[in-house]
Amino acid sequence: MPNLIILKKKIKRFNKIISVSGDKSLSIRWVLFASLADGVSFARNLLMSEDVMASIKAIKKLGIRVNFNKNTCAVYGKGIDGYDIKKNLTLDAKNSGTLGRLIMGLLINTPKPINLKGDKSLSKRDFKRITDPLSKFGANFKLKNTKNLPLTIYGSKNLKPIKYFENKGSAQCKTAVIFGGMRTNGTTFIKAKKSRNHTELLCKHLKLPINVKSKKNFDEIRIKKVKKISTLNYKIPSDISSSAFFMVLTVLSRNSKLTIKNVNINPSRVGIITILKKMGVNITLNNQKIYKGENIANIKIISPKEIKAINCPTSLNSGAIDEFLIIFLVAAKAKGISNFKNLEELNQKESPRLKWGAKILNMMGVKTILTKNSIKIFGNPDLKINKKITIKNYLKDHRVFMTSVIAALSFGGEWHISDKDSIKTSFPNFLKIIKDLKK
Repeated sequence: MPNLIILKKKIKRFNKIISVSGDKSLSIRWVLFASLADGVSFARNLLMSEDVMASIKAIKKLGIRVNFNKNTCAVYGKGIDGYDIKKNLTLDAKNSGTLGRLIMGLLINTPKPINLKGDKSLSKRDFKRITDPLSKFGANFKLKNTKNLPLTIYGSKNLKPIKYFENKGSAQCKTAVIFGGMRTNGTTFIKAKKSRNHTELLCKHLKLPINVKSKKNFDEIRIKKVKKISTLNYKIPSDISSSAFFMVLTVLSRNSKLTIKNVNINPSRVGIITILKKMGVNITLNNQKIYKGENIANIKIISPKEIKAINCPTSLNSGAIDEFLIIFLVAAKAKGISNFKNLEELNQKESPRLKWGAKILNMMGVKTILTKNSIKIFGNPDLKINKKITIKNYLKDHRVFMTSVIAALSFGGEWHISDKDSIKTSFPNFLKIIKDLKK
């Protein structure tokens, strides 16, 4: 089966310096902001994944020209109101929840209905969490089964600003409403539980009319109508979510060291670093700098002699939401029992990841106690696998695939992992870097 990978050997110890692909969240946001700019924006190190390419295809369908030249992408923006909305237009978000949810906020003032669809996995995810607040602006939506894709957007030219309380810690919900506010006369107010703030930082860098006040548990955001967006030239930093797999591989590989260059260490994304440090891992951040509002650094990891169990503070959840699957593998080898709570948001991802996390650990012989929003993991520092494990039917969730690969290389056994093409959505060269680490 060509879309299957079989792994039979643990990785040997390594001491390497690597680079990973461009940040997916920033790549998609750059595409959307550039499409609204007055003029040509250029990006280097843009993540060339299926999710980002779906974003590019979407703006091209909206009448925006895009060119590629070697490692540079050029987007020819036509201004804040420059989208060309054709009759019976359908946009395909493929597997990208980021694209599907964010772009809706930019389309709530369109004069013609727009259809939005996605692949099988995305079509199972909740879009009502986006249509509910966007409807308050004055737009209308027709969804399948009241909450799923495909859906139709019926925009309005008479949008009104709203007050919105985002209590899930979802950057996608928050950004969709920020984009809606950019289209609306008056001031839109958002009280948002802490989550990724890439959109706010880009708005500030572009000098858009946004004001953010940071409180202990929430941010208060005010956004006014945007009349003009400047071009955005950007060298996309490396993705910490992609880096996380190699960080954990280093942690689980005795006597290993790894440096990952030019990684985006945005404070809203570094939950995994904080969690691993609490578990006894030696991690240092070198060559730190600020680039267009984002924090960038080289991350150096040294494998520990012993891994500590953790009662993970729920305050770290939003900053590590995409990394918990791989963090669970670290807990599997920890000395003691680790607890992770309030993780219901994990099941709003490409697959029900909390359930998959427990399933993978159980296949490995690790005891877990699972509820609908928490997991207790009984660590075993001497864990070794001497059996065959098959991973399939996981809705082609790229993080389930990559977590399974790291587990195979860290703990041994014979792993048969289906749907290796799933990595094309977010990290196409993942297996190439694995191969380089094996050399």
